[in-house]
Amino acid sequence: MSSLRGLYGKGEDHGLEGNFGVDYVIHYRVPPNEKAKAEAAFVQLIEALTNIGLTTAVRCGDKDSLLVFTRLASNDLLARQVYSSRLQDWLQGVRISGPGNDVTQAIRDEPVTEAERLRLVYLLITESRNDGGAGITQGHGQWKYVEAIFPLHNNAFNKEWLHKWGKKYVLEQSDLDEIRDKFGEGVAFYFAFLKDYFRFQIFPAVVGFSAWLLMGQFSTFYAICSCLWSVVFFEYWKRKETDLAITWGVRGVSKIQHPRPEFQWDFEMEDSVTGEPVKVYNPAKRLQTQLLQIPFAIACVVVLGGLVATVNSLEIFINEVYAGPGKKYLGFLPSILLATLTPTFSTILMSAAKKLTEKENYDTMDAHHAALVQKQFVLNFMTSYMALTFTAFVYIPFGNILQPFLHFWGKTAQTLTMSEVPLTMREFEANPQRIANQMYYTTVTAQIINTLTEVVVPYIKHKASVKAKELSSKDAVKSNDQPEEAEFLKRVRNQTGLEVYDVTADYREMVMQYGYLSLFSVSWPLTACFFLLNNWVELRSDALKIVIGCRRPIPWRADSIGPWLTALGFLSWLGSVTSAAIVYLCSGDKQDGSVSYITAGGVLLSILLAEHLYFAAQLAVRYVMSKVESPGLQNERKERFQMRKKLLEETVGHVADEKATLAAPGVETTEQITRQSLEEEARQASIHGHGSPEELFWQRQRGMQDTILVGRKLIEEQSSGKS
Repeated sequence: MSSLRGLYGKGEDHGLEGNFGVDYVIHYRVPPNEKAKAEAAFVQLIEALTNIGLTTAVRCGDKDSLLVFTRLASNDLLARQVYSSRLQDWLQGVRISGPGNDVTQAIRDEPVTEAERLRLVYLLITESRNDGGAGITQGHGQWKYVEAIFPLHNNAFNKEWLHKWGKKYVLEQSDLDEIRDKFGEGVAFYFAFLKDYFRFQIFPAVVGFSAWLLMGQFSTFYAICSCLWSVVFFEYWKRKETDLAITWGVRGVSKIQHPRPEFQWDFEMEDSVTGEPVKVYNPAKRLQTQLLQIPFAIACVVVLGGLVATVNSLEIFINEVYAGPGKKYLGFLPSILLATLTPTFSTILMSAAKKLTEKENYDTMDAHHAALVQKQFVLNFMTSYMALTFTAFVYIPFGNILQPFLHFWGKTAQTLTMSEVPLTMREFEANPQRIANQMYYTTVTAQIINTLTEVVVPYIKHKASVKAKELSSKDAVKSNDQPEEAEFLKRVRNQTGLEVYDVTADYREMVMQYGYLSLFSVSWPLTACFFLLNNWVELRSDALKIVIGCRRPIPWRADSIGPWLTALGFLSWLGSVTSAAIVYLCSGDKQDGSVSYITAGGVLLSILLAEHLYFAAQLAVRYVMSKVESPGLQNERKERFQMRKKLLEETVGHVADEKATLAAPGVETTEQITRQSLEEEARQASIHGHGSPEELFWQRQRGMQDTILVGRKLIEEQSSGKS
């Protein structure tokens, strides 16, 4: 893990910044009781990597583990992979025009980014052998000793990134482009969404502050403005993500599916279009499993809804009715129950959601991810909004129906105290300020706690873990490191202990926040003001989390925010309904807990009016936006026009030169190149000294056989306790 001092300070030693040309690190575990099996699998690992054209080197890791470093053996292999990938994009409709026949010119016209290189190398390592890869699946089958496959952080970029964002108030498109070039479109889309979401929050923050000053809670004016804002933002973002996908050249990339290694197929059948064999899982089996989502959703409602109703009624009793002994201590009981039981039930239900998704047995990673996100959204919806729903739709307008619950808690308290004297009670009266207090906790206290648990706590835990390992090992590993590699290897070993960055968790956090703003901010108009401040910090804290708290993510491509877009649309529509209902149920003289002023017709009418306003605004916004062409769509039209013009200008029968075939260096080629270069390397070393640290790093092990010999030696030393 990079230290904060190292990120903001000036690195004097180049070894602290560079990665010795390493593309990926494979953390390989060697259990002491399975040494022979691990050694055999290690040899297979090195052979598989070498056969696809990767250079390897091995060093000692932490206790009972090895670090296998890999990089592409030649630029020719990189050129071949880049050309093949771009050609595939063109055939799939992601690119408008093909890469051309001249590989060198194609790469010169569109240079390879760091993210593109790392993505292609990762696919080369993990794709099946039938697709030209090494077929290494982390933690599965013969590769069960492979604990992690990850790229190394670019410290020079990370320092500049944090330093630049720390001085900026508003992010620009160039900042997003840098993230895309380093971490891929998947991460860049998240920061693009958060950037635009932050800018759009200025409007509800201004309106909300004005409504709070002049109108108070449950303002009809604020509810209408909030509904219109959610429509405009949702429609804008749908257009914006399309524009970004075109700008970054990934529009339609979601059609290129990556197979899921855990997929279990029932039979093979011939594809009606391509004629190729396709592995198929019985759709009837999957449908039967998918139908289990209905009882899963019911279980979420019953378990979490029952928990919220029970604990909230207990809290109301203690804080607003009970006036007996120990009141100031009993007030903490509901919070303790929620803090203890909610994570427990959520963990159980989340585990059930993962098992259910596994049982649905999807054949691609994207389909599996989308199905899991849907279940997570249902679960998070319940845990996030159930308490506020109880207060807004039960406690404030229908407080009198809680009397049986309050009497039950009163009798329970009388029984527990074993007192013959009746306990002191107060008359229950609904307090509309309760929902404002809940929203304050959600928008202020919970956001601060979340930032601490996301960034600060993992950082402290990891630093403590690293320090403990250093003390327990007593520098045994360090003694085997070459001086010029010591700092680099220390940094690599630190990164092996970091968490895997999951952009889904960040999306989930922002979408849930959007739900609070759309569904319940009418009950406390200052919600958007505090979210605006929080999200300015969130942009920078998420960047910090990636840099110091997580391994560098695999730079996957994406053309949207995925299934979270559907969740945003649902919350936008539901917000128009709930805001209207809350205003009708809770405003004015309806806050006394009586139902005498509330009619079913009034509730339905308010909901229907709000829903029609939502759809009318949606149509109007779509019509206006359709009249304005975005820069991305304009560039796409221009590129298509130029391609058609070029095709028309070409003479019929013109045949393009055939692309030179670039052979991937295998075992023999790699070894031959290494031997032929020995004399030249020796001559250069005599002229320029012993070379740079990077050159020395890769020259210590020349080819596959050297790597295997050194790896076996390290395994033997670890098992005998010498290292």
